[in-house]
Parts: sequence; structure tokens; C-alpha cells
Amino acid sequence: MLKLISTSLSLRCLRVAALPLNLRICSTLSSTENQQTVQELYDLSVDVQKVRQLKGWVLHRNPAYTREVSNLLKDMGASGFIISRILADHPEAVLCHPEQMQAQRELWMIVCPNQKELVGIIEKFPASFFTCSSHHDSQRQNIAYFQSLNLNKRIITKLMASAPQSFSRPVEQNEVMVRGLQEAYLELGGEEANMKVWLQKLLSQNPFVLLKSPEVLRQNLLFLRDKGFSAAELLHLMSKLKGFVIELNPDSMRRSLAYSKETVGCSEAELRNIVLNCPALLYYPEDILAERFQLLLRAGISMSQIMGTPTVLELTTQIVNYRIQRLRERGYDVGAGSLEVLNGTKKNFEMSYGKLQLRTERPIFNPVAPLRVDD
Repeated sequence: MLKLISTSLSLRCLRVAALPLNLRICSTLSSTENQQTVQELYDLSVDVQKVRQLKGWVLHRNPAYTREVSNLLKDMGASGFIISRILADHPEAVLCHPEQMQAQRELWMIVCPNQKELVGIIEKFPASFFTCSSHHDSQRQNIAYFQSLNLNKRIITKLMASAPQSFSRPVEQNEVMVRGLQEAYLELGGEEANMKVWLQKLLSQNPFVLLKSPEVLRQNLLFLRDKGFSAAELLHLMSKLKGFVIELNPDSMRRSLAYSKETVGCSEAELRNIVLNCPALLYYPEDILAERFQLLLRAGISMSQIMGTPTVLELTTQIVNYRIQRLRERGYDVGAGSLEVLNGTKKNFEMSYGKLQLRTERPIFNPVAPLRVDD
């Protein structure tokens, strides 16, 4: 019996230790559900069964502040439907102390004063808003730092929402990474007058860039320079890769480039040109590239067509298969025509397909048919 009790207590301690620090400090774990929390969630039309299945431990915590969370969101303009959806997706919100929530509200309104827009952000990124109070100082300092860079408030808001880790850590770490990006931009020939716009676009496209190391960026740029890319081409790649060049490493890029070169049968110069048009070749591993090349070749598409429109390799095999089938239904020979009609986003494909459909359905002119003229 003593052994069973000891084991039970150990498991419970492990479970508590796995919880976020701010939730462990101000709440305790019970073996039974907090009936007040359950009832208040029901009253708010929250899917309690979903909460039980995915994050049932929340229902065992005490105290909880379900009504306070609801009132805060309602005061910001959130509808009952939105409140219930936020709490179903992120029930941990009910464990945040009201003072923490109010502090977060004031903090976020520095960069997003429109409360309706803020509710929309919370709906998409609830975990970024309902966060630990011990991070408030770092968040405030990081907001001030990015404001000092004259970044657009919407960009800062997006960073806080989609990459909250970069705001909860010391501001000095972000300063080092931003400085590394700026130095790389200028060394590659970027104009200082355009640097703010470039940085804003980069951070907007890939907020997680801030969590990387300037040393990783330097190593990747040196590798690509050794492969023959000019400074201007490297700057182009940095911009077109949306910061993903920082998430790569020389070994993976070396393998992907070697596979592509051998498969296409091109020179180093031709390979660089393909990469400039389709930077995805740098970060797709060999197995994914092999799958995509093989699908295109089996469909009757030539290697010269792929070289002419290499961005088709950015599409998954499922998307390519679907589009090829639709084009064949309209009598389009993908092995003989341009791959541009196969390429691009879903919207672009539908537009190209629509034009193709009109062209194939146009009535054939009959030279011996009588002309219809108005009386």
C-alpha cells in the first residue's frame, strides 16, 4: 500500500512538473474536477468534452478564473461564440490570474490599440496572449526595441503573436540577431535606405528568424558564396527564401544541390540559375526532390521543361497529380505545352485553367454556314 501511494504521488509530482511554471505557482492539482470550472465552461457553451480529451488536467486545477477571462474578452468586444471557441482551443486561459490578463491586455494595446483586432489575434494565437507574468518585463523591453527600429506596429504585433518566444526572452538576444541580419544585408550590397523595409518584410514572412543565430546565417552565406553565388544573388536568395536560409545548414544544402545537379544533368552555372528561380531546391531533402522529379517525368514532362519552370518543384506530388488530371480532362498535353499553366498558387492555377477552358470550348468557325445578320 505504501508503495502504491508513493508511486501515485510520484506520478502526480511529475505531472505537475510538466505544467507551465506560471500555472504551477498559482494553482493546485486535485484528483477530482473543479466543478465550478466545468459548470462555468458549460454556461459559456464551451465544448467541455473536447477539453477533457485534449487538456483534461485544466479541469483539475484550482483556482480557476473562467468568468474573469470571459468578462475580459467580452469587454474587448468578443462575442459569446468567439469566447467559447478560445476557451475550447486554449482552456489554460482560465488559469491565468486576472492581474496577469489585464497586464497582457495593456501590453498588447501598445502595438494593437484596436481591441476588435486584438480579439481576432487572441482567437488565432491564444497561447501568445495568455502567458506567464514573469515575461512582462522582457515583452515590454522587446516592444520598445522594435519600436526603436521604426517597425510597423502590425509587424510587431505579428511577431508577438506568431513567435512569442522571441518576446519572452531577453531583448539583448534579439538585438544580436537583428544586428546580424542588418550587417549581412549591407555586406551583400543592400542599400541602407531600403533596409527597414527589407527587415520588416523578412520578419513578417518568417518571425522565427529571430530565434536563430547570426553564426548560422554567416556559415550558410559562406557556403553559398563558395558555390559561386554573387553578393547580389545571395541578397536575392535571402529575400526570396523568406529567412529560411537561416534554418538551413551547409551539409543539407550540399546534398540537395548535388542530387539536383545529377538528376537534371546541368552545369554549376545552370544549377545556380535554377536555384535563383526555385530556392526550394536548397531546403528540400533528396527523397522529396526524387519523388517530385519522378512524378513529373512519369507524366511525360521533359527535364528541359522542368528547367524552364523549376518552381513546379515547389508543389507537392498530390497537387501536381490533381492539376495534371484536370488539364488532361481539357485535352491539354503537359508534355508538350508550357508548365506555367501547371505552376503557381491555387488561385493562379484556376485562372490559367479557366482561360484554357474558354480557349478549348470556343465554337469552331464554319465558313459555309449562313451569316446571322440583324434585319
